[in-house]
Amino acid sequence: MNHNKEKWVERLVSIKDFLFHKRAKKTANITYSVVWNLFLLFLIFGLIGISFAGGAGAGYFASLVKDEPLRPFEDMKKHVYNYEETTEVYFDNNVYLGKLRSDLDRVEITLDEVSDHLKNAVIATEDEYFYEHNGVVPKAILRAIFQEVTNSSVQTGGSTLTQQLIKNQILTNEVSFDRKAKEILLAMRLEKFFEKDEILEAYLNMATFGRNSSGRNIAGVQTAAKGIFGVDAKDLNLAQAAFIAGLPQSPFRYTPFTNKAEVKTDLEPGLNRMQTVLKRMLDGKYITQKQYDEAIKYDLRANLTPYKASPTDQYPWLTSEIELRATDILLKKLAKEDGYEEEDLTADENLQKYYKNLANQNLRQNGYRIYTTIDKQIYDKMQEVAKNYEYYGPDKPQIKKNPDTGVDEEVMEPVETGAVLIENSTGKIISFVGGRDHTREQTNHATFALRPNGSTMKPLLVYAPAIELGELQPGSVIADVPLKLPKYEPKNYGGTFDGLMSARHALKMSRNIPAVKTYANIYKQRPISYLEQMGFSSLVKLDSEILSLSLGGMTKGVTVEENVNAYATFANSGQFIDAYMIDRIETNEGEVIYQHESKAVDVFSPQTAYLTIDIMRDVIRSGTATSINRYLSFNADWAGKTGTGQDYRDAWFVATNPNVTFGTWIGYDTPKSMYGHYKGLSYSQRNLLLWSKLMNVAYEINPDLVAPKEPFKMPGGLVKRQYCALSGLLPSDICKEAGLVAEDIFNAKYAPTEVDDNLERGKYIIVDGKAYRVPETAPAEFVQEGIMVKKEFLEKNDLKDLTALNDILPKNDQWTNIVVTETEPLQDNGVAPTKIAKVELKGNILTWSKHEHTDVVGYRIYRAGNFSTEFVQIASIPAQTELKYTLPNQDPAAYYVVAVDIIGNVSPISDTKNFGTYMDQPEEVPSDEEDTPGDGENDGDDSGGEPGDDEIIPGLPGVGTNRQSLTVPYV
Repeated sequence: MNHNKEKWVERLVSIKDFLFHKRAKKTANITYSVVWNLFLLFLIFGLIGISFAGGAGAGYFASLVKDEPLRPFEDMKKHVYNYEETTEVYFDNNVYLGKLRSDLDRVEITLDEVSDHLKNAVIATEDEYFYEHNGVVPKAILRAIFQEVTNSSVQTGGSTLTQQLIKNQILTNEVSFDRKAKEILLAMRLEKFFEKDEILEAYLNMATFGRNSSGRNIAGVQTAAKGIFGVDAKDLNLAQAAFIAGLPQSPFRYTPFTNKAEVKTDLEPGLNRMQTVLKRMLDGKYITQKQYDEAIKYDLRANLTPYKASPTDQYPWLTSEIELRATDILLKKLAKEDGYEEEDLTADENLQKYYKNLANQNLRQNGYRIYTTIDKQIYDKMQEVAKNYEYYGPDKPQIKKNPDTGVDEEVMEPVETGAVLIENSTGKIISFVGGRDHTREQTNHATFALRPNGSTMKPLLVYAPAIELGELQPGSVIADVPLKLPKYEPKNYGGTFDGLMSARHALKMSRNIPAVKTYANIYKQRPISYLEQMGFSSLVKLDSEILSLSLGGMTKGVTVEENVNAYATFANSGQFIDAYMIDRIETNEGEVIYQHESKAVDVFSPQTAYLTIDIMRDVIRSGTATSINRYLSFNADWAGKTGTGQDYRDAWFVATNPNVTFGTWIGYDTPKSMYGHYKGLSYSQRNLLLWSKLMNVAYEINPDLVAPKEPFKMPGGLVKRQYCALSGLLPSDICKEAGLVAEDIFNAKYAPTEVDDNLERGKYIIVDGKAYRVPETAPAEFVQEGIMVKKEFLEKNDLKDLTALNDILPKNDQWTNIVVTETEPLQDNGVAPTKIAKVELKGNILTWSKHEHTDVVGYRIYRAGNFSTEFVQIASIPAQTELKYTLPNQDPAAYYVVAVDIIGNVSPISDTKNFGTYMDQPEEVPSDEEDTPGDGENDGDDSGGEPGDDEIIPGLPGVGTNRQSLTVPYV
């Protein structure tokens, strides 16, 4: 042991000697100097390299952001808070309807309206150093770069909430160093302008969260909370908050709903992501272990909110119509702000298209609040009635091209409908019916579809303008007789003509001929201008050139809304107030950017409006719309008009009362005739019943609106006058005698002042249904006397050339004593009538054929009792009556007939017809009475005779007993 100790001592001494040896010392100094110099050299080169790399990096960074402007606070604020918020829509009285269609459904909220759990979950998951960094986290960026370079499969991301906000609101989602550099620069700048809570609030409103239970894309935590769990963002529990916070990483992978509004079968991806968020919250000490354990057990599927129909699904016609109208309003507003007028937009299609796109973009992104005039309860009830109505009529086949295959296919088309209810004084559209089934046909039949309006055109284009122009009054007389115009020969419904009638009656019964005649009389004064003033927007040049426009024959047609809106003009004392559906538009901060203002346009005088209304009252009282009196469940002062399209393709009814105007239309989308009768109702009655049912439900909701207690008020300037129904002039004595006095109201300026002088008393004969003035030679027995219409009246009113002048008189009791004679006298043909060709006796009815001569004025009937030879005239039958005679008694007799012409010539006797069989005469009974020859009693030879002595030879007088002394010479 000692030996070893000595060895160690020797070695230590040797080392000491070496270290302190001069040579060794020198060697050590040299080594130290070399190492130190090398260290300094590497240090210098390292610093130079780092400086160079930093400079190069800085230069590269600068080159990436050189084109990025130095954004001021206001600019960044504008972009950060541009959330593309969804526009909301409201019914009348601020009743919430829903949101308009958009690519992304979003509602903005403030940070204090968000659950603390959700705020913490987002920070723990997306940006754990949020409250510490200045917009970026360097190590996170380096980590992200490393993962990008190494293509690491586990990427934790390098973007802070601030960077994500910049990327989504100011920059793009482009993956490039250029975009990332700008993102870093703007994130640091944003942190200088905004507080942390402002950034967090903006992020929570900006982020996308997949789909809601309606299948719509959603953004913003409030929309996510309501759309996924049915609660507000402030009421989210821990598990719900964690689930929502995890969605932005992959919204459509983790969302629980499909785009068809169905719950996904596999919810595992979203649940796994929720667990990840909860674990990070636990690690960040935002929650306790107990909270974590409870949240992990949350039954997500059981707590998802059920499907909720979007406004587009529930109110498809309404939301579409609101979008169209709101876009049009914004289009004009934006263009006006840039100095353009509506005329400029109309003239420049590209300019209009530009502002339409801009308006549509604003509508989708700016989160407006649109307040409409639609009464929700009435609207809902009307849709229900229209959907369940059972009297439309059967479907009809139609060939249509399949949009998918391009092949023509036969489909069944149902009868469609459209309806609009308007408040007169304001123009508010209270409700409408766009159709029966939006899933089958998306066309809005109330506001968009154009159809000819049939006879509902008559008050608008014909009667009201004619009254306004002083050409017509309700008591004006028009002849409903055949009318043939150049290239146009109008017909009445059913092809009949009713003769002279008042304008009131013509409109009440919807006669076409009087309407066309009246329109032709005022045509040169351009009555179509009245339609233009009342909002008819689809008129074309051809419409102004055709007389059939008076019957609703339009080139394109008119919408139900425009037709109804025009009728409201009458209720508004002749002022047109354009109908509207959008009352105002506000920003999400409550600033009103549009407020509707009603403007009245003077179209008709109050007197004209009231007279037209008073006539249309009769349409409902006793005209073509009387059935609504038994269909309606309430009373009001209604005035309206029915209408039928060509070939019964359309059925209309529009009616107005002092408060509202309502109209309905039914017909096929592809115009075709409707069934004349269906389930016991005509096509017109089916439409009237639908109109009534729709009005009845409106009355149930708001009786004060649709059933005013007060009637239309008569304005000044109207007078009541009697007139002669023949001419419309003041009644003369002979007019009164004839019972032709009528009464009506007139505009005092145009009331009749002239006394009628178109009637006279005189004699006439009637041949073949035509009346002729009596020549001196006419047989008196066929001459009649009565009140006749003067020739001058016929000439003045272009009636003298009618083939049947008597047709100008109405077929009712009031006119039975009035005669219209032919303008040319009946002429004798110069020869006596020939023998009547055919006489028959069936039972006790004697008939004969009409004589072939046109100058025959009547027929005489002769009888010979018991087949004697002494025939006696027993009747004179005018030529205009039915050619038959009922035998006066049942006694045996022979009969024949002769024809008599205008100057008294008589035809040869006809074949004789016998009734009964010859009777033996009883023995003479002595009488104290003196037998007076010719009295018909016991005259002639009473000696009797043997049976067979009275054989009758056809066509000749018989020979027999009991001959009468009163005989008629043979002709």
